[in-house]
Amino acid sequence: MAMTAADVMKMLKEKEVKFVDLRFTDTRGKEQHVSVPVKAFGMEKFESGHFFDGSSIAGWKGIEASDMLLMPDPDSARMDPFTDEPVLNLSCDAVEPSDGKGYDRDPRTIAKRAEAYLKSSGLGDTAYFGPEPEFFIFDSVTWNVDMSGCFVKIKSEEAPWSSGEEYEGGNMGHRAPVKGGYFPVPPADTLQDIRNAICLALEQQGVEVEVHHHEVAAAGQNEIGTKFNSLVKRADWMQILKYTIWNVSHSYGKTATFMPKPIVGDNGSGMHVHQSVWKGGQNLFTGNGYAGLSDFALFYIGGIIKHAKALNAITNPGTNSYKRLVPGFEAPINLAYSSRNRSAACRIPLVTNPKARRVEVRFPDPTANAYLAFAAMLMAGLDGVQNKIHPGDPIDKNLYDLPPAQAKKVQNVCSSLDMAIDHLNKDREFLTKGGVFSDDMLDAYCALKMEEVTRFRMTTHPVEFDMYYSS
Repeated sequence: MAMTAADVMKMLKEKEVKFVDLRFTDTRGKEQHVSVPVKAFGMEKFESGHFFDGSSIAGWKGIEASDMLLMPDPDSARMDPFTDEPVLNLSCDAVEPSDGKGYDRDPRTIAKRAEAYLKSSGLGDTAYFGPEPEFFIFDSVTWNVDMSGCFVKIKSEEAPWSSGEEYEGGNMGHRAPVKGGYFPVPPADTLQDIRNAICLALEQQGVEVEVHHHEVAAAGQNEIGTKFNSLVKRADWMQILKYTIWNVSHSYGKTATFMPKPIVGDNGSGMHVHQSVWKGGQNLFTGNGYAGLSDFALFYIGGIIKHAKALNAITNPGTNSYKRLVPGFEAPINLAYSSRNRSAACRIPLVTNPKARRVEVRFPDPTANAYLAFAAMLMAGLDGVQNKIHPGDPIDKNLYDLPPAQAKKVQNVCSSLDMAIDHLNKDREFLTKGGVFSDDMLDAYCALKMEEVTRFRMTTHPVEFDMYYSS
């Protein structure tokens, strides 16, 4: 049962809540918050919202039109496990006070519009998403970038490079080798207790956990698998998941990151996203085609593959994202689909129950803004269904061992953020259908991302000294 505003008001009393924390998400996907003392939080907050200044949020309004409203979603209410005082957290939409509509650039509003578009298209009524974000937990990280030079240093007692360190109390010696983190038992896996604590905190906040384990990269790479849900709800959970992972790690004196490629020479962190579309309680992806898929599902894959390069700007939104998407390794860079092949952009997971039939899009990474990424993939998939875009034949051979003639035919995802932005500028009509994304929002997004590209391009990298200092 969905929680109502009245339920939330009751919860405030029962849990003796002292503050209500209003959460929303900016363009880059970073969660923001403002706290209201409980005596200043009444039913009117659900009816008329809470005013805040939207001009300081990256990629949002100019100073001349800064007043905005946060509209809390009562169904998102959960107690914060990390505060000293009892605090209730609520996910909010950012609303335009002038017309009471969701703000054009608010990611959660865009995700809601994508759900509404699915219904109005008549193609389906619910889109389910199940992301699998990988992340690293380090003991400490230090970096500096200034005119005198730059460096980054990662400290991790778990890491293969720590075998020669002298630790107070001795060096434990049990370590996974490079790419050996999947998944030996403790003491090689030092993060079992932290992952247990993260999972319990997620469950307390209503996010259902299905599995957790160490991942391939030896120095603290992890994955926590949580249950699929409908688009907006699942994106809300993604924000709760990140918040929880950061804070539990912090409480253990460690630091967590969702950066796709923090370590050179070991696996990067991806976010495979499982998705399916349903109508009237039926999974529209189930059929008699390849790997038990319907034509609907194949066309959906066709749409994802056709628009993949534009999607990259949203699903792989940082310059660091493209350090993971490099040919010749295990990254899912090949724009093909397969039931077995993990280097394909779309994989069809093996399932015993046809109701669970779904497509797993493998190129996104966990720095993506989940609201925008899920909405954009749904729009690409639906465009494939509407235009009957067939993805061609599946490729079940190892995509890295294909004969050159066949390999040439398989397109790759983008190799840089500026290339992805370029594609998004050329291929965006599938996103603006039904007014889900606006051109204005996409322009602002691309401008924000180009700032990152420019800063990255202008910064001299230590590896360049290695390559060119003596030339």
